[in-house]
This record gives sequence, C-alpha cells and structure tokens, in this order.
Amino acid sequence: MATSKPQVIQQHQRDASSKLHVIIVGAGLGGLGAAISILLAGHSVEILEVAPAIGEIGAGIQCLPNSTRVLTAWGLEDRLSKHATVPRTCNMLGWKGNKISEMNFHEYEKDCGTPFWDFHRANLHMGLLERATELGAVLKTNTKVMDVEYRDSSDGTSTIAIAVCEDGRRCEADLIVGADGINSKCREILLGHEDPPLLTGDLAYRLLLNTEDMMKDPELRGFVEDPQVNYWIGPDAHAVNYVLRGGKLFNMVLLVPDDMPAGANTLSGNVEEMRALYKDWDPRIPKLLALCESVVKWRLMIRPGLDPTWSHASGAFTILGDAAHATLPYLASGAGMSLEDGHVLGLCLGRLKGKSTADKKRALEVYERCRRERTERVVSRGNRQQYLYHVHDGEEQQERDRQLRRFAGFNGQGKISREQYEAEGLKVEDDPLAWRWGGVGSWLLTYDCEEDVERRWGEIEREERRGSTNHIQDGNRALL
Repeated sequence: MATSKPQVIQQHQRDASSKLHVIIVGAGLGGLGAAISILLAGHSVEILEVAPAIGEIGAGIQCLPNSTRVLTAWGLEDRLSKHATVPRTCNMLGWKGNKISEMNFHEYEKDCGTPFWDFHRANLHMGLLERATELGAVLKTNTKVMDVEYRDSSDGTSTIAIAVCEDGRRCEADLIVGADGINSKCREILLGHEDPPLLTGDLAYRLLLNTEDMMKDPELRGFVEDPQVNYWIGPDAHAVNYVLRGGKLFNMVLLVPDDMPAGANTLSGNVEEMRALYKDWDPRIPKLLALCESVVKWRLMIRPGLDPTWSHASGAFTILGDAAHATLPYLASGAGMSLEDGHVLGLCLGRLKGKSTADKKRALEVYERCRRERTERVVSRGNRQQYLYHVHDGEEQQERDRQLRRFAGFNGQGKISREQYEAEGLKVEDDPLAWRWGGVGSWLLTYDCEEDVERRWGEIEREERRGSTNHIQDGNRALL
C-alpha cells in the first residue's frame, strides 16, 4: 500500500529503436495526463483536440490521495498546490442539516502519503497542459478525428495507425490513444459501431459562488473560513460543496433526477427551478442558492466497461478515461481514474525495448490488466453511492445513518484493519461514506501505479515463460 510521498519521475532519453510516436486524441485531463507520462517515458507525443482553443471551463473537482500521488510523481506538486484547497474534513449531513458522520482528511493524508486537493478544474487542466508542453508535447487544436486506419511499418515488424481527420489530414503514429471523453468517437471506431453512454437517471446542477457575499452572512461564513467538503443526502437528491482558489470561490453541485430532453447532455439551467427543488432542505442551502445568478445542467451518464478489450488487435490503438469507463461522480473518482490510466499507460510504454507489434501488444495487455478491474469496481461503487445518497426517509434511511455513525467510531484512528471492523460487527466496504477505510478507501486511496505495473508485468512474463516451456515440452513429446 502507498504510504510515502512518491518520487518525482525524471524524463527518460531513449534511442530511435524503441521511441514511439504517440498520437493522443483529446486534450482533457486524461489525454494530457497520458501525454505527460508517455513523454516522461521518453516517447514523442502529438495531441489532437477538436476544440478551437483550450479555455477555462468547468467548476470544482476533487482529487483524492491516489490522484495527487500521480500528480506529485509528474513533478506538479509545487505548480498545483498553490491553486489547491486542502479540506480538513468531509461531513455527511441529512437533508435537513443534521450532522450524521464525518471523515478526517488530514488523518487519511498521513496514512496515504499524499493529500486531498480541491481545484477549479481550469487550474488543474492548465497545470497539466503546461507540464505536457514543457516535456515536448505538440498540441493541434481544431482537429476532429473521424476514423483510424492501419498500415504495415516499413520494416514489416509493426503496424502504423493513421488518424483520419475531418479536414482530410492523415496523421500517422506508432500508437493512437483515444482520450476523447464520455461521448467518444474513438470508442465507436474501436468497436466498429455506435455505442452511446448509458443514462443514469440523474443530472447535476453545477455552480460557482463568489465568497465575498457569503462572508457577509454569519451562517455561511464558516464554509469559507474552515474549508471542508459537505454532503447533504436526501430523498432522490443530494448536494455537495467546497471552497476553491484560496477561498475566493465556492463550488456547489446539486444532484437531482434527470428531466433533460432526449439528446441533450448540457443545458443552461433555470435558477428558480433549481432553488425550488431544495427549498425545504437545510436553510443554509436556499441561502447559498439565493446568491446564484446562473447555473448549468449536466446529464450524468456512465460507461460500464468495454468488452472484450480496450485495444485494437494490432497493438496500435487503445483508449482510456471516460471513453473506456465513465462513472457517476459520486466517488469523486472519474478524473482520478483517467489520470491513473494515463500514468499506467506511460509506465507500460516506458518498459518497451522495441517498437514491434509484440512489444506494443504486451505493453497494452499490462495496461489493461492494471486498469480494467479497478475501473469497473469504481463504476460499480459509484452506482451504489447513487442509491445510498438518495434513500427516502424511513427504515432504510435510518439504517444507512446508523451505519454511517458506527463506521465513524474509528475516525481519526489511522488505518483500520478488516479484523478491527469485524470485531465490531462491521463488514468492510459497507460504509456508506465510501472513502473511509470501512468503505473502499483501503484500495481506492492507496493505489500505486508503479507497483501495479511491476506486478502485472511480472505476471505476463511468467505466463510467457510457461507458454514457451509448454511449447518446448510439446515439441519434445512429438519427437518421441
């Protein structure tokens, strides 16, 4: 388990015999993260982005210790920490405002080795873009990829992938990585047919408030002065808020049943309609929403996996992030999984000794072994949180709250073992506050990309040796 601060990775220099030219489709968090890790591994990277420019978009984003571990390894700690808020506690509240349970983030930071950081998404995105550019990434905007084609390399040992762009350009690479988000064209190219994401029945209202207005109200001032993450959970809905940019902005996300028209993924929201949905909740929420002037509605969708594989048989095309496994935001882990994907892919490509099809296929096999089971577990638990957060008042809600309180009895005690929970009659993974050790924290927050790649690479090598031995033994038997 990861318990110490990671070492910053230095950029590797490699010769032409093993240096790949990699095209990444999409300059979001996952695409830029993959670019950084692949560049650190000594390969060259070209990023194709459909947007005409990289601008300031989005609102708040939470980075858990497994994510900040990756960012630190990429040499981004100093650059990003000045834009991050480090919340002290996560609070679980009933929809009327009653405190149910909490989680001490600072205690978990001690055990995980890296912190919980809250960002404005634009600050995280720009930090990744700057780092990728420093390391040598070439970014081409206003470039829409419509198809991927293939040809043999000049020496016949490998397959070259060709990104066919809408404007007629054809961009060649040893490997193309589809990081084009939840509405991924690359996923459909890989599958050979349309494959829309699945509706979840929820949507999110996302808004940012100026904290100057909050500081004038004694009831709201504490949200800014003592940064914490707050979850209100209620019938069919919940709300989340936390501070951004050193206390200048306050991020709120309101999760409610989806009423958006078919085909719409984002829309301008009606502020009065949003306020009406929360008018009977904790009085502090209507107060906060009274400060809101505009809001955007986001339809929440998932991608529960991609079978049988994330990669093309040629070893020249793969996908990552939301294109492979988009999840509900209820574990605050969608971006984290994309960053991990990118880092693991770079670590796998860093082990290449050549550019052959066999070399690339082995790297992609290890990449997928590291990532598939973990991301499927995150998607599944995100779905579970949707249910837990939205239980109606009654027996189930009372039992959920009892569980939240019972698991909180260990809060602040450091890492908790399965045996300690079982001694109290509690079952690990049953904690409704999923980040705690009694939920999925023991495997979600402590993940070490380098360790996983090392283990899985050894797994593949052992399988290959056994296969080779079996082949020789079969040949010897045939001679008898």
